[in-house]
Amino acid sequence: MKLPLAALGAWLLVAIYYFYQYALRSAPSVMMPQLTEALGVNALGVSAIVGMFYYGYSPFSLVAGASLDRFGAKRMVPIGAAVVGIGSLLFSTGNVPLANIGRFIQGAGGAFALIGAVYLITKNFPASVAASFIGTTQMFGMAGGSAGQFMVGPLIKNGLPWDKFWIYAGVLGLIISAALFFLLPRDKPGTGGIATLLKSLGRVFRNPQSILCGAISGLLFIPTTILGMTWGVRFLQEARGREYESAIVLAATVPLGWMIGCPLLGFISDRLGRRKPVILGGTIVLLGAVTWVLFGNPEILRGHTVGILMGIASGAAMLPYSVIKEANPPELGGTATGVVNFLNFTFSALLGPVFGARLVAMPEDSTDAALAHYQAGFQPLLYGILIALILTLFLKETGPAVKRAAA
Repeated sequence: MKLPLAALGAWLLVAIYYFYQYALRSAPSVMMPQLTEALGVNALGVSAIVGMFYYGYSPFSLVAGASLDRFGAKRMVPIGAAVVGIGSLLFSTGNVPLANIGRFIQGAGGAFALIGAVYLITKNFPASVAASFIGTTQMFGMAGGSAGQFMVGPLIKNGLPWDKFWIYAGVLGLIISAALFFLLPRDKPGTGGIATLLKSLGRVFRNPQSILCGAISGLLFIPTTILGMTWGVRFLQEARGREYESAIVLAATVPLGWMIGCPLLGFISDRLGRRKPVILGGTIVLLGAVTWVLFGNPEILRGHTVGILMGIASGAAMLPYSVIKEANPPELGGTATGVVNFLNFTFSALLGPVFGARLVAMPEDSTDAALAHYQAGFQPLLYGILIALILTLFLKETGPAVKRAAA
């Protein structure tokens, strides 16, 4: 299948923007001591400031989706990149109020990256390759998240001041914004004002399939973010007795698997022409992998294999992004993507602190006690995956094979 070169170039440029904003999303994790000292707050205070990203990202997913449908990618996506750049410059000041604002608008501007890429895929590519390209876009994001840790960490360790990093990142964001403005092709905008945008959001939210997509995506994404990326290193150290360096490498296998799984499961779904069987298969494998991580014998099935398998299976969380746009009118593709992104990250934003509160009081008497503590703390993740499995049964199949059969 031959795809238009201009459309491929536009999608790739926005995917690079997504890589960039995901790198900034994860970069603070490797400079926590420097941020604690510079901002004059404790580790909890720094975490609260850094977490402002999600308070901007989640609600502005709705704004991004609806505004893309109304104004088009060429107008809106460069604005998002510029806002991320400005947010980085504000964060570099070391002033607590400005740092809070900076992280918030980094999230607000960052919402236009993934949603902008999916919008371009919906507008310019046939449905038979949509899931593959959406999965590949998410691969760019996860690669950026890894770069924010494994590339930025050594830079900071080798003497790059933390504030200089954010200044350089801010300038890069403005350069990306300019490139997007000049290189993205013109697209035909929609019509109407604020009332039209709200009506579009209402139409998508009133579709029960939209809510199912958001819930399934969120429930499948949470094990990756909370168990794999947030608590993975501590779990491996305290409950499995791993050394710090070994724990970091093992925890990194989950996002590595995600980078493989998102495009792979999207490709399989496109080849089958169906979404539900792949979501169901990924969910069942994820349930088995998370169960083994918590309760299995690590000497029988080694950690690297389990981590990669968990990440690959969790890539099924991106398939509802294809389903929701296929379950809603074509002219609401951006709005639909914004809704599923909003619901997905609202799950993470609300449940992250809940799991933190469950896990914070760590017993110190033995590794076995720590393991039992983590098993009890993470057990609701298994219930969430089971719920996602049940909800998937109620999804309507929207893949290209169904449309071909109906034609």
